Amino acid sequence: MSVGRFIAGKLRFKGKMAVWAIAISFCIIIISVSVAEGFRREILSGLSDLGGDVQISATSLNLFDAQDPIPSDEPYVREIESLSEVEGVSPVIYRYGILKGEQNIQGVLFKGEQRSDTTRWGITVPGRLAKLMGLEPGDEIPAYFVGEKLQARKFRVTGICDALIDTPDRMVVNVNLRDMQNLARWNANEVSALEVKLSARGRENTDSELLAWEIEKLSGMMSLSLKARYQSLFDWLGIVDANVLAILVLMIIVAAFNMISGLLILLFRSISTIGVLKSLGMTGKQLNALFLRIGARTVAMGMLAGNAAALLFCFVQDKTHLLKLDSSNYFVSFVPVGVDLPSILLADDVAFAAILLLLLIPLKFISKVDPAQTVRSL
Repeated sequence: MSVGRFIAGKLRFKGKMAVWAIAISFCIIIISVSVAEGFRREILSGLSDLGGDVQISATSLNLFDAQDPIPSDEPYVREIESLSEVEGVSPVIYRYGILKGEQNIQGVLFKGEQRSDTTRWGITVPGRLAKLMGLEPGDEIPAYFVGEKLQARKFRVTGICDALIDTPDRMVVNVNLRDMQNLARWNANEVSALEVKLSARGRENTDSELLAWEIEKLSGMMSLSLKARYQSLFDWLGIVDANVLAILVLMIIVAAFNMISGLLILLFRSISTIGVLKSLGMTGKQLNALFLRIGARTVAMGMLAGNAAALLFCFVQDKTHLLKLDSSNYFVSFVPVGVDLPSILLADDVAFAAILLLLLIPLKFISKVDPAQTVRSL
């Protein structure tokens, strides 16, 4: 064992306040990073369920009327499905329509898709819409579609779902693909768009804009990524990331301030020890390394405690969704958490290194200690 490590083992912070402050700071940092990652995962997953990670449509982009269908059985579909990151390609039909309840009406976006429920003119509605219009499974509700002429159909509610991305301005109701083809008088291979869905891992590791460009080359059709279709949501996620960065800086300052205070107290308490060590031939750099090791040990203890508390919170929140949110403001109904180990380790490393760098400020005090005066006072 080196002399420095031996002496560092004997000199310790007497109070626990510095450790607690560091633990709380690291806990907040890790929770902030996890919540930001959770928002990113949940929103991207919700948007993917809503309209696919990449959407293929006609170059005219007439998704919501019955004028410009595209074929769903072209050879390029199999080529896209063969891409490693692609989970599947689904044909869909979109039409805007109006649902008329007993006391109110609501504009919605009808999405025709291939469903396991083959109920004729069956409809699945989001929970917000069901509550707004007082709908329950089994209820019948008329719908109206405006085009070259007004079309009316009566749907039966076959299910109520909790849509992750469920905003008042665009409520999506799901119906059978064949019903929407009959409504538009399209053939079985004619659809509004093809939705390319990625696996969860592919969504995290793939540049969707680059993939959309690759798919556009394969298909010769207009291909739009999630970012191209929902730029405002990605801007909002950018604001969340900026807030996390601000929290990271603030918590590093708070933790460093407490560590600097604690280290100064330890230095003042150890003036005579510093003088003796200098008189025995220890250099200023060696003494700096000695007290920096003491500080690093304290920071590491607080970091481990803070990480443990944060990960426990993330586990509980992920399983119980205990903390709720207003989905009209935050797009999701609960505080999402996503434990991404590389992001957590990066945050830990940055915070740990920054705190140790700031600890070099009080260590300048060591160079001003005169061993002749401190030893004489013993």
